[in-house]
Amino acid sequence: MSAGIDLDNVCCDFGSFRAVDHVNVSIKPGEFFSFLGPSGCGKTTILRMISGFTDPSSGVIRIGDKDMKGQRPNQRPTALIFQNLALFPLMPIWENISFGLEVRGVGKTERRAKAEELLRLVDLPGAADKMVSQLSGGQKQRVAIARALAVEPSVMLLDEPLSALDLKLRQHMRAELRAIQKRTGVTFIYITHDQGEALAMSDRVGVMSQGKLQQVADPRDIYNNPSNGFVASFVGENNIFAGTVGAVADGMARFDTAHGTFRARVNTTSGKDLKLYVRPEHTIISSFPGAENSLPATVTDVAFEGNFISVHAVSDSGATLMAELRNDGSSAIPVTGEKLHMSFAAERASILPDGLTRGE
Repeated sequence: MSAGIDLDNVCCDFGSFRAVDHVNVSIKPGEFFSFLGPSGCGKTTILRMISGFTDPSSGVIRIGDKDMKGQRPNQRPTALIFQNLALFPLMPIWENISFGLEVRGVGKTERRAKAEELLRLVDLPGAADKMVSQLSGGQKQRVAIARALAVEPSVMLLDEPLSALDLKLRQHMRAELRAIQKRTGVTFIYITHDQGEALAMSDRVGVMSQGKLQQVADPRDIYNNPSNGFVASFVGENNIFAGTVGAVADGMARFDTAHGTFRARVNTTSGKDLKLYVRPEHTIISSFPGAENSLPATVTDVAFEGNFISVHAVSDSGATLMAELRNDGSSAIPVTGEKLHMSFAAERASILPDGLTRGE
């Protein structure tokens, strides 16, 4: 059975340094939830507090509505997968998987049967008697997952488990992890600094910075409707303009910048250093000025990146700009030095507070 997790106003201090700052979040039973953020933002500390290896300085952590205060790691319904996997090289695979069961006094025949069952679950049938050294990186990853599942946890905690794999294998293992989570129904809490992993696998994502939870939402909402400039910048690329808000009506605002006056969506006019953010894939390249939000520019670089092409330019007013074109033959590819116009629809741009917001 899976379990939900509630973090209620949780803080964690190491001396005078606050690693986690008043984090509040409820993770649903059976949910794939990712904490996403740069190194040092507090996401791994949250994982260690949930697993019991670190105590919160204040606040309450509940798993399945039960307060975890005073509960040691082996008393919690959690299993933790580390970055280095920590498999035992001198044990065959089935013994690696069933080690936790052996510690609990389960007999050899039952342990072997459970290991075989889990190997089928993670798509490694026939690997029971192999040694760790005989497996690929992705296969070792699956063994680590099977070992964690062997003790039937309600919550699986994964601390950047794909970071050591190459890009192609990471992409494959994303789908594998998601499929395993769906088959088992276990609550997954995943820690990563890789936005692609978080967006591709998660039901919801919590973006963190400087110990604070900046935004919690489903992946599409995180990307399309970031709550502030940090979230917008960390999750994907942006063209960014500093300026001031003018007239506001029906959720849209005039935005005055050194590069011209634009129109964009706005949720707040409060806060310091408001900026306008627009994604490169929402930036339109044309030989003629756009109907609105248009800048004349000169192409400085064209980068082929496989499924899309990045076009870098500098506006006549000195703004650095980027647009992305699909590599499907539908658009003419500009060349370095070419004069053109870059524009964007007001509905595709957001005016956001640049500073970090306190975790809610």
